Amino acid sequence: MAESGTRTVDRALALLGAVCDAGSLSLAEAARQTGLSASTALRLLRTLESSGFVRKQDDAGYLPGMRIVQLGAQALSHESLVSLAAGPLRRLVAETGESAYLSVPASGALADQHSIYIAMEEGTHSVRHASWVGRSIPLGGTAVGAVLRGQTPSAGYVVVDRGVEKDVTAIAAPVVVGDGDEARIVAALSVVVPTYRITEELTGQIGAAVAAEAAHLLTTTDSPALTGETP
Repeated sequence: MAESGTRTVDRALALLGAVCDAGSLSLAEAARQTGLSASTALRLLRTLESSGFVRKQDDAGYLPGMRIVQLGAQALSHESLVSLAAGPLRRLVAETGESAYLSVPASGALADQHSIYIAMEEGTHSVRHASWVGRSIPLGGTAVGAVLRGQTPSAGYVVVDRGVEKDVTAIAAPVVVGDGDEARIVAALSVVVPTYRITEELTGQIGAAVAAEAAHLLTTTDSPALTGETP
């Protein structure tokens, strides 16, 4: 019986991982990716749905549920990078009034293709970007993606208009650990602005602020969790 229970847990976790990696999956695709029959996948997905780990939308199939976001946020709240970014995110919002995000490269099936928002400070304007913490966005065609791929120009920041959403402009800068040949990009700071509110002058001001805060993180991200050193 214990062996059967372990097998059920393994299957359920495999389904949950497939849904989270893909962002949304139909029943047929979830079953295919995990090698399960449709009936077994449906039974396990319904169990995951009842406990909030996935949610079902008719058009989109199965999506990660709020329980996943909640647990992820709780886990990330203790991570060094999220803690270190709290001050810079608050300062960016105080200076710009716009929502500010911390993003890292995705892992698993989304690696090298997506990034994930792991922390944010919501803007103060009445019209502002709502929290996307826990969501993944593509690296291609986005400001965050450009800086995570090392494509930041000499200005120190990247601006992309309508990269993910048609009415949004994103301004991002890389968070770097190490110097010279040892330098590596571990995250991106970004500010998300409704496009109707952006101007060339404001873009420059926000870009400079984001780059400055990202550079400040460079001087403080020296914990073993970020550098890969043994404590």
